[in-house]
Amino acid sequence: MVNQSTPRPRRPAPPSGWRRSAARLPVTLFRIGLGPLFGGRLLLLIHTGRLSGAARTVVLEVVEHTASPCSWTVASGYGPAAQWYRNLEHTPQATVQSGRRFHAVNARFLPVEEGGAIMARYAERRPRTAARLSAYLGLGTDGTPERYHEAGGHIPFVRLECDPACHRPRGGGQSAGR
Repeated sequence: MVNQSTPRPRRPAPPSGWRRSAARLPVTLFRIGLGPLFGGRLLLLIHTGRLSGAARTVVLEVVEHTASPCSWTVASGYGPAAQWYRNLEHTPQATVQSGRRFHAVNARFLPVEEGGAIMARYAERRPRTAARLSAYLGLGTDGTPERYHEAGGHIPFVRLECDPACHRPRGGGQSAGR
């Protein structure tokens, strides 16, 4: 359970003007085939707009990745009001580009307790980035796993799980020559 003494995050406004252009630069880099530059730290999420039905793209930081079963966990620093988050709530089927590879995924919204544990693990792996994220959101932390766990309870996390059909053996699972 999340400690109520942890302040509610103050969600910063999404960037505008030149800051938005700078924030969107990784989308262009993914599109021209330079996704491997990010070394798996970032992914390109291609999702469906809930109102327009058009394809939308956003680059997100990978908080956790598992190879088997294939999944990526991402966080919404702008909270549940972020457009990509709301779009996934409406249509959870999406595509992830990691490096140069594309994967069909289904979004699963994680409960608060699981988000807290994810944030604590993330802080172990990337303490400076976790501290900056917490400060940016107004979630004071003292660097302990318990405080990061509390802070993580205020951040919405989404697990993007590979569609099982995406990873079936090719050719119906039969080896060549049979």
